[in-house]
Amino acid sequence: QVQLVESGGGLVQAGGSLRLSCAASGRTFRGYAMGWFRQAPGKAREFVAGITWSGSSTYAQDSVKGRFTISRDNAKNTAFLQMNSLRPEDTAVYYCAVRQRGIDIVAVGTRDYEYDYWGQGTQVTVSS
Repeated sequence: QVQLVESGGGLVQAGGSLRLSCAASGRTFRGYAMGWFRQAPGKAREFVAGITWSGSSTYAQDSVKGRFTISRDNAKNTAFLQMNSLRPEDTAVYYCAVRQRGIDIVAVGTRDYEYDYWGQGTQVTVSS
């Protein structure tokens, strides 16, 4: 089992920034991909950004490109989501997730069913 704990959420004004962290523990192996998803009230959970083990490949949905940056520190088993120029429509619960296939290098998935482990979520609220 893998445990994930997110932190860094909060209330911020439009145009502001937040940095989310996701710490993984438990049975993690080299090669896992990490992703960030979000779910706004009354909406389906959606992919925000993802990163491969080496960090050489990152992906983000169009609405956050140029504003959000995903990164990771494998020595600390931690992923980050730097969110700049926040908008009210970014308000949601943000979840991190791990996609792991043994010791294989795993590609980033953009669908939630492709991920095996999830954090409890952290609330991000952007006021106008």
